[in-house]
Amino acid sequence: EVQVVESGGGLVQAGGSLRLACTVSGFASDDYVVGWFRQAPGTETDDPEGVSCIDEIDGHIYYADSVKGRFAISKDNAKKSVYLQMNSLKPEDSAVYFCAADRAAYCSLKLAPRKYEYDNWGQGTQVTVSS
Repeated sequence: EVQVVESGGGLVQAGGSLRLACTVSGFASDDYVVGWFRQAPGTETDDPEGVSCIDEIDGHIYYADSVKGRFAISKDNAKKSVYLQMNSLKPEDSAVYFCAADRAAYCSLKLAPRKYEYDNWGQGTQVTVSS
């Protein structure tokens, strides 16, 4: 059974930084794709925004325009973890951040990750950026 667990959320002032961690267990090998999504308050609950994804096999990393230059995704296979380093945070980054993992997902260089490609999701971690 695949398990995905996020951690690292919290309250931070605008301009600050947070690092989210996503620990993935249960895959037989490390060739899975990981996506980060976020659900902002007041938005449709079934349509989270695809923020970033990473696919080591294809060498693809994607960032949404809204976070490009501020967020960085990385993967540590030894720790079975994917990290989302978030710098220069803005109030509009406030959301519940979800990590998802799947071997069949595709991480495009230009298109946002699509939630329906991911079968394994974490419970989410809250990020709140105060102004």
